[in-house]
Amino acid sequence: MKGFSWVTIFCALFACCACQPQTPQESVKKPNVLFILVDDYGYTDCGIMGSKYYETPNVDRIAREGMIFTDGYATCQVCSPSRASIISGKFPARHGITDWIGAKTGEEWSKVGRATQLLPPEYKHALAHDYITLPEAMKEAGYKTFFTGKWHVGGKGSWPDDHGFDINKGGWDVGSPKGGYFAPWENPTLPSGPDGENLSMRLAKETVKFIEANKDTAFFAYLSFYAVHGPIQTTQQKWARYRQKAEQMGIAENGFEMGRFLPIRQVQDNPVYAGLVEAMDDAVGLVLDALEEMGLNENTIICFTGDNGGVAAGDAFATSNKPLRAGKGYQFEGGIREPYFIKVPGMGNGQKCSTPVTGTDFYPTILELCGVELKPKEHIDGKSLVPLLKGETMAERPLVWHYPHYGNQGGEPSSIIRQGDWKLIHYYEDSREELYNLENDLSETTNLAADNQEKVKELSATLFAMLEEMGARFPERDPSWTAEREAAHLKNIVEKRWPALEKQRKQFLSEDFDPGNNWWGSMVVND
Repeated sequence: MKGFSWVTIFCALFACCACQPQTPQESVKKPNVLFILVDDYGYTDCGIMGSKYYETPNVDRIAREGMIFTDGYATCQVCSPSRASIISGKFPARHGITDWIGAKTGEEWSKVGRATQLLPPEYKHALAHDYITLPEAMKEAGYKTFFTGKWHVGGKGSWPDDHGFDINKGGWDVGSPKGGYFAPWENPTLPSGPDGENLSMRLAKETVKFIEANKDTAFFAYLSFYAVHGPIQTTQQKWARYRQKAEQMGIAENGFEMGRFLPIRQVQDNPVYAGLVEAMDDAVGLVLDALEEMGLNENTIICFTGDNGGVAAGDAFATSNKPLRAGKGYQFEGGIREPYFIKVPGMGNGQKCSTPVTGTDFYPTILELCGVELKPKEHIDGKSLVPLLKGETMAERPLVWHYPHYGNQGGEPSSIIRQGDWKLIHYYEDSREELYNLENDLSETTNLAADNQEKVKELSATLFAMLEEMGARFPERDPSWTAEREAAHLKNIVEKRWPALEKQRKQFLSEDFDPGNNWWGSMVVND
């Protein structure tokens, strides 16, 4: 209870400081905020959330010292929409960025070898400038604001420093690390270091440098890793250790099962990806250690999450999110449920909270914890989680997802609503609806729609009323689609792509695996 009472005092104290003019001698230093966002990071991609394969002592440390939101969600199953939601406080259907920026739409979608029934709708390609973003709200409150890493919420003119960040190190148009995870890389806002420098560690060092320069004032630092997005890369040392670990754990004969459009990984045993995860965790540790060394640990709030589920299909087919179903790009829990931790100094002990929460909730939560006046017209789709952090409860509310696109990973155009333990998925190809009870069926194996028609109607009505209010766009039928063409496409996936993936998986785990490019230059510098 000591931690909960501290949070109450913490919030009240800084709310008071924010409202009453004070002299410098009387002022109390506001809490700092470190926000850590990991790209494509799966629900079970860290030890504390259940992985027996990946080693993430530093990420686990944040969770153990804070609150673990077991039902924490991204607002979309792909990156750009959920990233825009975190800093705007708005669901994707409202801010209009409903797919990763760069994805094809309309007839252009059907011209790139697709064989799907629908044409995805247009979406916005940059975050609107008339929003007051989270960093802008923090800046108004006197915070020094800093961004480093992946942005992917708009091109030049809509980069981090155009939306409230004083400093931008590495954020620009693209969503993957152009040039890879070892220098030299290509990034107009983050010059390469010495050949072989690790990108994740460089982002951590830039964060530490910013914190050191601003340790005597209040800061909002946003560390947005490019990891663990493809291309997956690691050092030879890390690969060797995780290859051996996979062997000791027992290598399954087969690693994939066929989904509707693509094979989906069922096991965590990719040693290249495991090394990439560990490198990200090493970088997190560098920042956490720096906060302690500078005496800032007891005055810094830390938020940690991901932007969508782990990549079980498509991209690098890198991880498994089991017991959750599927992964990035999908309408199932593996595509949207995330590690979601908030550490408030003095709280500690890794308490778990099962209330469903989402990416839009960070905006009002951070404002309230920092004693900054809330902006409900901005973070309209978010709720402050301070009551939960204090051990209280929150009223049940519906959470919605709107992804009227086909994911590169095999997901289908759909909208989702979760209320309480119930989750409804509406599919746009044929208007079918699936109903799951997540309390009893976390893996979404049993569709209960046929036996619960009243609940289906209730949730569907709420879902579409919310989508209409937000101005959601919807897909249209592709007049050129034929069942024969789609069947031929899927036959090719089953007969060629699936066996190739199984072969590649075994290659990564073979003792003589060689990426053929000097381990991406990572051997130039020490591991």
